[in-house]
Amino acid sequence: MFTRNDLDAAVAAGVLDRQTLDRLLGFLAGRAPAPLPGAVHAPAVRFDVSHLLWYAGALVIMGAMGLFSTTAFSLMGGKALTFTASVYAVSFVFAGHILWYRRDLRTPGGLLIACAVAMAPLAVFGIQDWAGWWIGDVKPGAYRDYYIWIKGGWVPMEIATVIAGLIALWFYPFPFIVAVVSLAVWFFTMDVVDLMVDRGRGGYSDYWALRRTVTQWFGLAVIVFAWVVDLKKRSGDFAFWLHLVGIVTFWGAVTSQSSNSELAKAIYCAMNVGLVFLAVFLARRVYAVFGTLGIMFYLGHLAEKVFKDSLLFPFALSLIGVGIIGLGILYFRKRAGIQRAFEAAIPGALARLRPAHARDIGAAAM
Repeated sequence: MFTRNDLDAAVAAGVLDRQTLDRLLGFLAGRAPAPLPGAVHAPAVRFDVSHLLWYAGALVIMGAMGLFSTTAFSLMGGKALTFTASVYAVSFVFAGHILWYRRDLRTPGGLLIACAVAMAPLAVFGIQDWAGWWIGDVKPGAYRDYYIWIKGGWVPMEIATVIAGLIALWFYPFPFIVAVVSLAVWFFTMDVVDLMVDRGRGGYSDYWALRRTVTQWFGLAVIVFAWVVDLKKRSGDFAFWLHLVGIVTFWGAVTSQSSNSELAKAIYCAMNVGLVFLAVFLARRVYAVFGTLGIMFYLGHLAEKVFKDSLLFPFALSLIGVGIIGLGILYFRKRAGIQRAFEAAIPGALARLRPAHARDIGAAAM
């Protein structure tokens, strides 16, 4: 990725002339997607120390008012909790709006808006606690339990969070808000299962297995949805957080399943190999990360169970690792030719399923 400053430096160094730079900038501007009427686009993706501090601060705020809230905090009472959430939300929206529209600081502004969205479950919890409006007339626990335990009583909080997130995205299209909404939808699917399954009177025999199954299918659905979003040429990487939430939930649910079948474990390894290839196809490295972790888990199983008494297994595995690194070096040196061959081999119908940024990577190698 190159910035305008990099290109200006190239002109100053005599690498480019000013006329060529102007033609290049005009060409790139013509490739930008046309904005939707009245739409405000999210900032381009970049990450530096400032962004690290901004995201860290937002996560600390969300954690302080959620997962890390104390028992004493919950004892404030429903009215106080709703008032606290409302003051936080209004303050974050006010500050985020100023940063977003008046200071052109989209990232910190968008993160403050995301913090405001994260106050929705606290506000609804306070209202429910104040009025005693609980599903089944049973309070599911303290507020911090919302982030820990799966219970049907949390459903109104999740619905409110999704609605707040969608409204926020309409006015402030910041990709990280998608992560907050996605997590709320995930919580919703799990808590709805709790409402649907009656464990006390002949309910589902393996309750945790059902939860894993729901999470697995939820993650797969989010991955497909992220793929669809990726195919849309819009500015702002909204799909990134969808891909991340999708693979974390899907991969986590599959990995948490236990089986004594070596065939099932081999299929699990094959799935993770497929994730690595999916990362190449979609140009999304997050799948390669989790795919590699899954392969490592399978190799660890082989070392611990199957080849426990084998002296040569660690040495053979080391050689395989060296070979993989060698393949990486070979690919690095021949990547242009390999990419051209890969692009030529993909059928047209399959190529159209690749996101634009993945096709651009391939076109750059042609």
